[in-house]
Amino acid sequence: MKTGRIGSFTLALAMVIVAIFALRVWIIPNTNDSSAIATQLVDAVDPVTQVPDFSAINDITEKKKAFFDFLRPIVQQQNAIISIEREFVSEMLALVENGKSLSETQLGQLNTLFDKYQYAARNVDAKSLASLLKRVDIVPESMVLIQAANESGWGSSRFAREGFNFFGEWCFTAGCGIVPSSRGSGKSHEVKVFSSVDESVSSYMRNLNSNTAYALFRSIRADLRSQELEPTADQLIYGLVNYSERQEAYIDELLDMLRHNEKYLVNVDV
Repeated sequence: MKTGRIGSFTLALAMVIVAIFALRVWIIPNTNDSSAIATQLVDAVDPVTQVPDFSAINDITEKKKAFFDFLRPIVQQQNAIISIEREFVSEMLALVENGKSLSETQLGQLNTLFDKYQYAARNVDAKSLASLLKRVDIVPESMVLIQAANESGWGSSRFAREGFNFFGEWCFTAGCGIVPSSRGSGKSHEVKVFSSVDESVSSYMRNLNSNTAYALFRSIRADLRSQELEPTADQLIYGLVNYSERQEAYIDELLDMLRHNEKYLVNVDV
């Protein structure tokens, strides 16, 4: 990890707090600010392009703490970006529901988010914005950390070390990633390579928030939101049934890991 990242991230978190509380004041009259704030959050911290040698840590407790502490600030930063995007969509939905017209700048920003979260909107109206809001939402920190531990072998897998891929994401173009040694005959997938750990976490969250395979995940989360409940890891993990070919067995494994590692998670949301 690059020297100075902790100090830089502390500053970034301070920016997040200021940005989120100021967003309601700034977002309507000056709509370029939401994109600017999100960009500032990305730029505030140097991307992580070095992975510690977790396999060299023999003490299990120390290894788990080191792994979670390594990924936690990256997860928090990505969730902060999503929170800002979500606040913007909520503001635009409120305007539309109140019969207000959106500016070209606001519409442009919304179209960017529609593209990012892979939602094909025929019109920018209350229905499409409500649907977009189901996608633009955070992923519980402890769920991200546990799934990363599961998919990367606590950061020791070849894909995590060489490709910064902590979530086993695939790609399907020749040369797009690392060819798995266990890839079956006739299969063409590769394990995607990222330019940084940050990019891997961002891609994973965007995948859960946009891929049709995780519609159940988003539905569970939206239902909890409608009840004014904060979605938690143990509830949302059930929406990952299509993440692995093992399906229910995979869910059981993640829930078991979540329970057994609760003491290592800071601000546990289970």
